[in-house]
Amino acid sequence: MTTRKPNFLFLFSDEHDPRHMGVSGSGLVKTPHLDALAARGTRFENATTPCPICVPARGSLATGLHVHECGYWDNAIAYEGKIKGWCHALSEAGHRVESIGKLHYTKTEDPTGFDVEHAPMHIWEGIGMVWGSIRDPLPKTQVMKQMLKDVGPGTCSYNEYDLDVTTRTEKWLHDRGAAPDDKPWALFVGMVSPHFPLVAPERFFEHYPLHKIEHSKLLPSDGYEWHPWIAAREAFMGQDHFFDGQPERRKLAIASYFALCSFMDENMGRVLKALEASGQLDNTIVVYTSDHGDNIGQRALWGKSNLYKESVDVPMIVAGPGIAKGEVNSTPVGLTDIHATALDCMGVADIDDEHERPSKSLLQMLGSNQERMMLSQYHAAGAPTGAFMIDDGRHKYHYYVDYPSELFDTQSDPEETTNLAGYADYVNVEQRLHQELVRQLGGKTPEAVDAMAKRDQNALIAKYGGPEKAMTVGTPGATPAPGKGHE
Repeated sequence: MTTRKPNFLFLFSDEHDPRHMGVSGSGLVKTPHLDALAARGTRFENATTPCPICVPARGSLATGLHVHECGYWDNAIAYEGKIKGWCHALSEAGHRVESIGKLHYTKTEDPTGFDVEHAPMHIWEGIGMVWGSIRDPLPKTQVMKQMLKDVGPGTCSYNEYDLDVTTRTEKWLHDRGAAPDDKPWALFVGMVSPHFPLVAPERFFEHYPLHKIEHSKLLPSDGYEWHPWIAAREAFMGQDHFFDGQPERRKLAIASYFALCSFMDENMGRVLKALEASGQLDNTIVVYTSDHGDNIGQRALWGKSNLYKESVDVPMIVAGPGIAKGEVNSTPVGLTDIHATALDCMGVADIDDEHERPSKSLLQMLGSNQERMMLSQYHAAGAPTGAFMIDDGRHKYHYYVDYPSELFDTQSDPEETTNLAGYADYVNVEQRLHQELVRQLGGKTPEAVDAMAKRDQNALIAKYGGPEKAMTVGTPGATPAPGKGHE
């Protein structure tokens, strides 16, 4: 007699920096439901995204491959199912595999491995943010809308969408409990919060009065110097200047992000309560994570799209049968590991294709702290050249094509304020991490990968008639909620 494998519930938020979670040590941000999930499971404290922007991160999540291996470079080159991933493997093994909410793939009709996509959110009209692919060279004219035009208490279409996703998920879990499947199921639940616009229902602001909000750190106005790659990116699509002379509005924007974290947490809590009410809690492995973080004003940066920890770090919590409770694991992990984790959860063999994946099951890393080096890279909107990160859990190395490198000791300098690259005492560390970068790039130099990305992006731009015409194609900003126009 065989023991039935557990179900797999994957909870995915958008733009959640893990520092802004009670269980991570935040003394201000209230996330009681995620804290409770961590208390009955294991939290990986060194988790990173393979790319600090939505669409490429989700392409890596879907396939278990790095961005340079799957080729989903930016927010106009999205996952369309051509490379099979964990959803395909589970579905082909006879499991129910469905999604509710934001996926940010190309379109619903694509064979992405789901049996059903409920209320999916994909890139705008299957096209996405085409102007973000124009990088060779960057345009001189900023085209991105002011993403922080609306901040503070209120309701936006993203809030309404997340509430709908939550309600649909509650019903889905109730139905599965009332009519169990013969085999375990997998459900992908995608919410948008705490992604901007930084607008949340008023009641979530009660914990975040402005006098409790600290001013942003590492601001150029206070003497902090932007790395030249960052300066080039911000010259094209920066947002901080919209707060010039408005320090209280800046604090309100930060408070709004915290309120969105609490709003998201409440919705995740409703989902977890519905799982328990359905009688399936004890036979379901739950994973919570996010696609990337958000700077929320640190270094005068907003959103993501850089390699600093505010942008590349993600939460990672695993709970369920057989998983130790209340543990914190320091093994470096990332979104590519979801592929192997889902297959391991259900006892399904990997798909038979030509890809050798870097993915490793989180379930096989429980109970011990293992040495790993995680790769992240950025080739999307505003990037003058490719940017690459290698993180070994202690040292963090940033390599920018045609720009100076950065190296941080994240134990002695957790906020990444002092660049150690080029210092004699750290030459060996820098060389070791650069060698690891080339190894994880499959033996290619960063320059070669940068050229690969620009080749694919230039082909896309040519398809739309060249840079000038491509500037007018697709979405000017964040993807609207289904059925809605731009905020």
